[in-house]
Amino acid sequence: MANVAEILRDVLGDSLGSDAVLSPDALALPPYLTPEAVVCPATEAELAAVMACAHQHRWRVVPCGSGSKLTWGGLGNGVDLVVSTARLSQVIEHAVGDMTLTAQAGVTLADLVPRLAQHNQFLAIDPAYPERATLGGIVATADTGSLRQRYGGLRDMLIGISFVRYDGQIAKAGGRVVKNVAGYDLMKLLTGSYGTLGIVSQLTFRLYPGQDVSGTVVVTGAADRVDGLVGALRLSPLTPVAMDVLSPALAAHLGYGETFALLVRFQSIGPGVEEQVASLLSLVGEGLSARILDGVEDEQAWATACAALFPPASEQNDAVVAKVGVLPAKAVGWLAALPEGSLARLHGGSGIGTVRWATATAEMVKEVRSNAEAASGYLTLLEAPISLKKSIDVWGYSGSALGMMKAIKAQFDPHDILSPGRFVGGI
Repeated sequence: MANVAEILRDVLGDSLGSDAVLSPDALALPPYLTPEAVVCPATEAELAAVMACAHQHRWRVVPCGSGSKLTWGGLGNGVDLVVSTARLSQVIEHAVGDMTLTAQAGVTLADLVPRLAQHNQFLAIDPAYPERATLGGIVATADTGSLRQRYGGLRDMLIGISFVRYDGQIAKAGGRVVKNVAGYDLMKLLTGSYGTLGIVSQLTFRLYPGQDVSGTVVVTGAADRVDGLVGALRLSPLTPVAMDVLSPALAAHLGYGETFALLVRFQSIGPGVEEQVASLLSLVGEGLSARILDGVEDEQAWATACAALFPPASEQNDAVVAKVGVLPAKAVGWLAALPEGSLARLHGGSGIGTVRWATATAEMVKEVRSNAEAASGYLTLLEAPISLKKSIDVWGYSGSALGMMKAIKAQFDPHDILSPGRFVGGI
């Protein structure tokens, strides 16, 4: 009986590049993903042909970009084929005057940054694994980062999308201009859907102008003092581009001492940054200490914090990483209740963030999740050993929208072939 790779080569023939079908060893897959083949189409038409073939044979498909976030979410219900968009790596259009960018899903953020910088523009996201993360994977996992304090989440900057449906048909929504409101707002629906509704092939984002000067203020002190300052900042007219609260363990890891730390970043013209930094320092009261970072130190502070939570794969071992969200007013209190040694940061304006443990038990994760829920929030396991993901609900969703989610899934993927079991409620 022919396997998946043989069928793809036989059925698609000349419509698929000779080097597009690979063995499973060609991609660094988690041990629980055991597909018969990996396919890397180079065009949207090839991607559509692959999905039409998968639909015909009822293959279970897991989409990915570079594979940096394949371990996120649920373990899934088995997979026959992994479809990588890594070769869909073309920038379609950079409308400099309109400040929009249209690119294929496999374009990496690392390749995009210098290209946009030539025109003094940037895409306002700072995701996990920034060197490997592709635009499609970033959108599929809704991975924005600290810059959401000023620029919002991905749903706020994504204005157009093309994706391949379960049956190989290509669907589009939105457009290439910011004011385009044609069609259904599928951009918001597919953002954070973990590839369960379709395979993203092309995206259009709004861009932002680069800023002349960047500076970060690092404030350290006891939890109650930091909490008071965060509250004062929310009520102030200051406009930081990022504002993160760090747990003592993460602060110590970054060299700020084993105490709570608040990182506040300002970007603007030079006098504007100076004025905002001075205003922030005037709010720093007794019991808190502050230092100002600029230039290389400013850049390194944020890059190092991200790398501490999302180190290279070679350093992962049995680490447990979770995405969390709590009410912003309860963020510092939630961090204070974490087990000792927890590397964690929460974005001060949204209460969304990340916590990382070298090791963790199911009981410990459940307790931390319970604390998040008590703070009107949630905890979702991203990365964890297989045994832990099997012993605990990865998503821990307790809301009332599961029925609607399943109905949407049935409309977009009636045969349940796209990322089966990776999303909330086993979707």
